[in-house]
Amino acid sequence: MTVFIIVAAVLLVTVLAILLPPLWRIPGQAARADRREINLTIFRDQLAELERERRDGSLAETDFAQARTELQRRLLDEVEAQSAPASRSTGGRQTALILLLAIPLAAAGGYALLGTPRALDPLQRQARVTPQQIEAMLGSLIEKLKKNPDDAQGWVMLARSYKVLERYPEAAEAFTHASRLVDQEAGLLADYAEVLSQASGGDLQGKPSELIARALKIDPNEPQALLLAGAAASDRQDFTAAAEYWSRLLLQLEPGSDDAKALEAAVTRARTMAAQSGGSNVTRKPAANRNAISGEVTLSGKLAGQVKPGDVLFVFARAEDGSRMPLAATRATVADLPLRFRFDDSMALADGKKISDFARVSIEARVAKAGSATSSPGDLFGRLGGIKPGSQDLHLLIDQVQP
Repeated sequence: MTVFIIVAAVLLVTVLAILLPPLWRIPGQAARADRREINLTIFRDQLAELERERRDGSLAETDFAQARTELQRRLLDEVEAQSAPASRSTGGRQTALILLLAIPLAAAGGYALLGTPRALDPLQRQARVTPQQIEAMLGSLIEKLKKNPDDAQGWVMLARSYKVLERYPEAAEAFTHASRLVDQEAGLLADYAEVLSQASGGDLQGKPSELIARALKIDPNEPQALLLAGAAASDRQDFTAAAEYWSRLLLQLEPGSDDAKALEAAVTRARTMAAQSGGSNVTRKPAANRNAISGEVTLSGKLAGQVKPGDVLFVFARAEDGSRMPLAATRATVADLPLRFRFDDSMALADGKKISDFARVSIEARVAKAGSATSSPGDLFGRLGGIKPGSQDLHLLIDQVQP
């Protein structure tokens, strides 16, 4: 589209550049003689151009005859104008102004009537895949799989195609033929769990939950598995677990995005429901409370000028030794400072490891300039080490800059 518009604009400017200068000037007798020569030259050039377009097939014979007649008429008009008294020379400028407006409008109007304006829309130029073509492609893939039933990648492609088409039973069946590949990838296990759930009316209990658990064992932070795990926990009214899973997913989303806002609301609702509900949530509270770590995060005054209220703030609890994967985490913004925090075993993130599993943990607060939980240059942070589970009323000061 852009190339077409540029080329059309260049041609239009070229035509105007040829036609307007001779009309704009106020010639004398000698100038009028020169003008005759110029007009004849223009006439010959334009006539030659029309001849070339006719030979190339881009101009029909009737259009050629009409354009040639128009050229001849304009040439005669110019000759008559040049023979008129000098007092009429201002008519040339009037003609120039009229052409300056008329030619672009005529070009646009002509294309609107005779051209294909919809072709300028990129969406209109995209290939349209019909349902018949989709069925044909699926049929071709099925035929290939019949000839090579051990093609796990092909079965996965077929399963995901059925999933997009919302043909969930067929998608689930296709996944069963790719178990060798599915069992090794957390994302595929989550996909399989979702189609099984959809095939049974949205029920995530039973086999789907087993698949989700296997996915999180391979990758504790697999996004789709975390989303489904939270939904499954919510379905069985384990709202504390639902909030935990969704909080882990929330750390991976772009701060302030629509998805992040929706998930934040879901976490808040789950925590509210957990506080109001009994059952399994109640039985988990005593042990969690005994090992809870709480305190307050503040920002050093010397760094206050380097932050904005909307900057993302993460607070992590990590084991002193071993993996850097957080044991618990929370997210807020600089506007929330000073921020009260509380971590306990119910907020475990990393593969089921809890704060109470370790003799010492560290607490870190980080203002993430890039909005990501991963540290990057320019982040502001503070850290407390050697914290025993059960420690209360800690004071964590953000007073360092990540080099």
